[in-house]
Amino acid sequence: MSYRNSALAAAVMCAFATPVVCAETMVNGILNKDALLAAQSFLDNRDTDWYKANIAFLETPDADLNAVYYYRYDMITKHKVYGSPETGYTLTEFIDRPGWSGAYGAISCPLGLQFSDIRWLRDQRLARDYARYWYNTPGALPRAYSNWFGASMWGLFEAWGDKTFILSMLEDMKTNYRGWEEERFDQNARMFVWNGMQDGMETNINSRQTPDWFRGAEGFRPTLNSYMYADALAISKAAALSGDEPTAKLFAEKAADLKAQVQARLWDPSRKFFFHMFANDEQDGIKAGTLTYQTGKFAGNPHGRELIGYIPWQFNLPDPGYEEAWKWVTDPEGFYARYGLTSVERNDPLFRISRRCCEWSGTSWPYATAQTLEAMANLLNNYQQSVVTKADYYKVLKSYITSQFKDGQPFIAEANNPDTGEWQIVPGHSEHYFHSSYPDLIITGLAGLRPRADNRLEVNPLIPDDWNYFAIDDVPYHGHLVSLVWDKDGKRYGRGAGLSLFVNGTRVAHSPTVQKIEVDLPATQSVQNVTDDRVNFAVNNDGHYFPNIRATYTNPETPLQTLNDGAAWYLKAPANRWTTEGSPNRSDALILNLGAKRPVDYLTLYFLDDEKGIVPPAAYKVEYWTGTQWRNVPGETRRPQKAQGRKPNRVQFGQTIEAERFRVSFTHAKGGFTGLTEIEAWGRASLPLTAPTAPVEDLAYNPGNQPFPKVSASYTSPFDRVEEINDGKVLFTSNSRNRWTAYDSPNSEDWVSVDFGASKTVARLELYLFGDADAVRAPTNYTVSYWDGQAWQPFDVLSRSPDKPRTSAMNTVVVKPVQTQKIRVTFKHDGKGRTGVTELMAFTNP
Repeated sequence: MSYRNSALAAAVMCAFATPVVCAETMVNGILNKDALLAAQSFLDNRDTDWYKANIAFLETPDADLNAVYYYRYDMITKHKVYGSPETGYTLTEFIDRPGWSGAYGAISCPLGLQFSDIRWLRDQRLARDYARYWYNTPGALPRAYSNWFGASMWGLFEAWGDKTFILSMLEDMKTNYRGWEEERFDQNARMFVWNGMQDGMETNINSRQTPDWFRGAEGFRPTLNSYMYADALAISKAAALSGDEPTAKLFAEKAADLKAQVQARLWDPSRKFFFHMFANDEQDGIKAGTLTYQTGKFAGNPHGRELIGYIPWQFNLPDPGYEEAWKWVTDPEGFYARYGLTSVERNDPLFRISRRCCEWSGTSWPYATAQTLEAMANLLNNYQQSVVTKADYYKVLKSYITSQFKDGQPFIAEANNPDTGEWQIVPGHSEHYFHSSYPDLIITGLAGLRPRADNRLEVNPLIPDDWNYFAIDDVPYHGHLVSLVWDKDGKRYGRGAGLSLFVNGTRVAHSPTVQKIEVDLPATQSVQNVTDDRVNFAVNNDGHYFPNIRATYTNPETPLQTLNDGAAWYLKAPANRWTTEGSPNRSDALILNLGAKRPVDYLTLYFLDDEKGIVPPAAYKVEYWTGTQWRNVPGETRRPQKAQGRKPNRVQFGQTIEAERFRVSFTHAKGGFTGLTEIEAWGRASLPLTAPTAPVEDLAYNPGNQPFPKVSASYTSPFDRVEEINDGKVLFTSNSRNRWTAYDSPNSEDWVSVDFGASKTVARLELYLFGDADAVRAPTNYTVSYWDGQAWQPFDVLSRSPDKPRTSAMNTVVVKPVQTQKIRVTFKHDGKGRTGVTELMAFTNP
């Protein structure tokens, strides 16, 4: 009998088991991955190699479900930021790194849901780096918002089965928990206390009953207390793995006490729900220790339910007996809506769907919907109840899916109208918002792969009864690849009729119906999967002078600093790009100056492709600087061979090159211009990196330890420092706080000046203007002048680019060279707005 016939015979035998452990080896892959990716025409990131190497592939009869699944992985790549060689990767929540974010744009509020999704990437480096980011990176803010960091680390362990990893994170988990106890634990109430805004839930029905309607008053909430319960339990389990029984016992007791308090004090037996409890007396007769609407203006009202009342089930906190709370989740008079769940039940007296982002008094919030779906899957898997069914689960999931579209394409932002689906978008800020989960809900909920700490594989699909087929292929789990197939008649996938479970290509179990399956996993040699441990020498998220990039031509609207900010995406808006649009040259070049010789193995270039206008170059060349000349890199290989857009183009060197500078020259495609979203230079090095040694060409540069060059200004906002305009740092994001501004200046014009301390030849100025699109904005005009020893004289300006001043861009002025000790730039402010500068540079060469 042939191998194929043997496999078929095994499939026939398995078809009659209910369920049975099988030994069928797969002859071919289950899903056509190239075809599935090609079907997602909306994908911004078209790096098919990355998708195929990293994600589990999915096919269902629900086209929208499938589209959102692939979109959400595309979206993750927009939020993946390589912070620094020392930090590695982190994740942003907002695409623009707002002022309240921590180092490199990370925000702690969504970290739990972010970890849930990225734990299913086959390459674990992103998750491992992001885990260590929170307690190993200066400027990270791990407790700026409530979150479940410890439980997330345990969640990674349950997906990976890597004991070494969870034990390496145990101290950070304990440090985090102790920090929460010091900052937020109320000894008398024996619970954690905080306001709704720090849950990310500003302007909720409880905060609107207090003078501070945005933040709200302090209270004991089902959110933070459930998170801390889960974190304590995770620490207890990890400590037990390490053999530290006293710590395991201590944190088990902490978890048990929190559980008791949540059930005893945050549950209202009459309304059958978990509620916020006020910590102090508030206005309108609200009394400390009372739940929502038990006292105050709405005392006795039977409503007050918010989606946060389901959070305890997200962590399996409640004992049996509380399940009646779930009757509201599919009720249109409760939380159910066509486009995601409402954040507050429909008939609440303070129910309100906001017309703008973001108020959580009724508006649909993907974060809360995702949490509810995770809690609902736990309810269906871990509790004996008859309140909700798997059909209810899909109903809620479908409403979540339906909400994630805009103009017919998959999309997500911060908040949406649950009745119309309209997104409340803050342009350039909340598009493609990573504050919720989705792949994890499909893998652990719908497909039913239930992560566990032991070596048992448990699968309990929640797919609809009327589906004839379903497949999820190559889910990385405990060092194995797991696939699950439902094929009602066996004709779609050719693996026989019924439900089949595969591990590493071998069928290990089968059932003729959709039901729960459990099998023991085979032993594995390694559970760690990090494909590349090199560092990126090119990145500069800290705004230092080095590494820097220069270009023969730059479109004024596309600053060079986007090229090494550690993030790559290809959208036109919001944009993260450098282009040569408008260049008079047939060819242009970039020079990457690392600031010191670094051992580089390869460069990665992320070319744009807008399909017209900005397109990949017809050809490009990579060279390195020997110290005396530019030389072609030896033995290079390219993948892909010809420049392609919307994917990484890797130029692998034949040998490691120790070099300070690299040059990439582009021959523009006919009728188009070249553009990039990122350039990377990868190699191995000991960390931290040695300090740059290359000379600084900027005449104004003063990192702060020299008396000259010295800067001054006609007016400086008390929130800013004029000394930061010549510290060598160019930082445009609002969370950087490295700038001078004239905010609140009484003057219609203001100036900044640089005293070099000695006569210098000045031929070019570079102004990096900062703006927040509100109070700080680009000036209507500016002039440049020099000190002739007795008075200020205007420079003879040869060229200026751009003609109109722009923020978040390099504004260049080339002047007739002058010998001078001091220069000055005078700004004419834009109406009520005032000017800001993150850096002012001066150069001898034009």
